[in-house]
Amino acid sequence: MKNKIFFTLLLILLIGFLIPQNLKMPVKGATTSDYNADSFWYYPWGKSVTHKGVDVFAKKRTTIYSATNGFVLFSGEMPIGGKIVLVLGPKWRLHYYAHLNDLNTSLLSYVSKKSKIGTVGNTGNAARKAPHLHYSIVTIIPYFWRVDSDKQGWKKMFYLNPIAYFEN
Repeated sequence: MKNKIFFTLLLILLIGFLIPQNLKMPVKGATTSDYNADSFWYYPWGKSVTHKGVDVFAKKRTTIYSATNGFVLFSGEMPIGGKIVLVLGPKWRLHYYAHLNDLNTSLLSYVSKKSKIGTVGNTGNAARKAPHLHYSIVTIIPYFWRVDSDKQGWKKMFYLNPIAYFEN
C-alpha cells in the first residue's frame, strides 16, 4: 500500500512538470511598453526590500486574464497586495496577481488562459499609486542554482522573472 501511494504521488508530481506552461500576458492589451523589463528584482523596493515581480500598468478596471491554466488557491484581500488571486499552475508554480480592483474567481475553481480573474486596480499598498497589476511567479520546488549575492538573493530560488515566460 505504501509503495502504491508513493508511486501515485511521484506520478502526480511528474505530471505537474510535464504540463506545458506557455504563459500569456495577463493584462488585456498590454505590451512591453506597459511595464519596465528591469523591475524584476529591483532594489530598493519599500517594505518588501526587493521587487519580486513585474508591475503591468493599465487603466483602472482593464481585464486581467489568468496567465496560465490552473486552480485558484486564494481569491480575496491581504494587507499588502490588496485584492489578490493566487493560481497553482503547471510545473508546480504559483501565479500571484495583486492590487486588483475587482475579483472574478472563487476558491478552488479551475481557470484557463481565457478566464477573466479580475481587473486592474490599486488596492493594498498601491492605494495612492497608478493602477497596475503586480504579477509574480513562485516555484514551490526550489531552484538552488539561482541563488546569488544580490539583496535577498537567496529568495531567487523561489521567484521567477515573469517577463522571461510570456509568449510572444
